[in-house]
Amino acid sequence: MEINLPSYEIKLRQTGGNQQIFDILRRKYVALTPEEWVRQHFVHFLIEHKGYPKGLLANEVELRLGEKKLRCDTVLYNRVLQPQMIIEYKAPTITLTQRVFDQISAYNLLLHVDFLVVSNGLHHYCCRMNYENHTYEFLRDIPDYPSTQTGR
Repeated sequence: MEINLPSYEIKLRQTGGNQQIFDILRRKYVALTPEEWVRQHFVHFLIEHKGYPKGLLANEVELRLGEKKLRCDTVLYNRVLQPQMIIEYKAPTITLTQRVFDQISAYNLLLHVDFLVVSNGLHHYCCRMNYENHTYEFLRDIPDYPSTQTGR
């Protein structure tokens, strides 16, 4: 599956006819889907190329909105474990539409993070939230780790 992210040393295995990929954050093999392929490459990109500490990233973070359960693909926390960034992944064949941004915005109503990122492995979008002015700004690139840390 061709994507627009650096390669890394991928660990795959076959189990009962299903292919699995090793998730370094969850420390286990998970089903290899197109979305998971993007997630694993993106997480490695953040750690190996952008300096994000592995210990401050979490995959499949569950949120609750009343009775409804939501699940963030990846969350970056700061050193005092407040959420700083939400990352939403889609398969490379999925176009990143307004609906994807609506989905991540719903998660942000609960987490109130500084950065929202969406990626389908081919295209990556990152915006910085400005809660004071009720605005957001799309960035040209995914920020390196130190610049994601704020004093909140």
